[in-house]
Amino acid sequence: MAEQETELSDKQKKEIAKWFLLNAPAGEIQYVAKDLKSVLNDDDVYDEAASEAFPVYNKSHMICLEMPGRFGDVLVTSYGELRDNEYLDSKTAQVAIVDHVKQVCTKVRPATDEELPSPYIEEYRCALEAEMLKYVGEAYPKGSCSVYCVNGKDAEGPGSDFELVVVISAARLSPQNFCNGSWRSIWNIEFVDDVQVLELKGKLQVGAHYFEEGNVQLDAKHECRDSTIFQSPDDSAIAITSVIRHHETEYLASLEASYLNLPDTTFKDLRRKLPVTRTLFPWHSTSQFSLTREIAKELGIGK
Repeated sequence: MAEQETELSDKQKKEIAKWFLLNAPAGEIQYVAKDLKSVLNDDDVYDEAASEAFPVYNKSHMICLEMPGRFGDVLVTSYGELRDNEYLDSKTAQVAIVDHVKQVCTKVRPATDEELPSPYIEEYRCALEAEMLKYVGEAYPKGSCSVYCVNGKDAEGPGSDFELVVVISAARLSPQNFCNGSWRSIWNIEFVDDVQVLELKGKLQVGAHYFEEGNVQLDAKHECRDSTIFQSPDDSAIAITSVIRHHETEYLASLEASYLNLPDTTFKDLRRKLPVTRTLFPWHSTSQFSLTREIAKELGIGK
């Protein structure tokens, strides 16, 4: 007698739903959410799963949302998060209030002095952001960039260490062509005053999803380190941007090179070099093989 199927608890359903939402490719969480809501057929379970999964997804994918009032766009990241659903846009000194599930910015308010860096830090942050916006505009047609101070934002002058974070997020979404992709990079820059050095740590992530008559996904990650000299705000900004440009261009070139070699390396390694007979198949003379003849012989047909 077959074992009776056990009904999943609401908690189990919620965790499964969260997994699907969190693992949705770039730009596809709303499609996944729509199907999940239909499959679950339970608004309470879905609402709870969505309220927990969407904020995590939006921040990890660093989605870009348009702010009302012609203030521009805001990046939803953990680095700009002030409190639940509130995100600082460093370029405009505005705070965006975000509806995570709908993925829209509902309100905007001015940032308070306590939420912004000191004038000394802001000089470095602003100079770096200006250079990075130029670079992102050239390298990522669909890209956005923000620079945040994550440590030492109240430093008043030279002699203090502080840390800035550069966030780059770019997405090209074309679901009508069954293809979506994203680029995300995070650069932590430590300004170490006593040795006059800038330490850079980069984390790059590229995602792509192609789903026409199939399901092929790419999730590539890369980490790198570098350093440069602690200089004036403008000179430091130029040096940091040059380092970031170099590493991101180099990584993109390595990805392109690996794809060019796929047919000759990776794909060949996925199958046997020879069949189990250890002999090459005689493609030049296939007439000696007949599936019908072989089956008839095995079954004793026609004897």
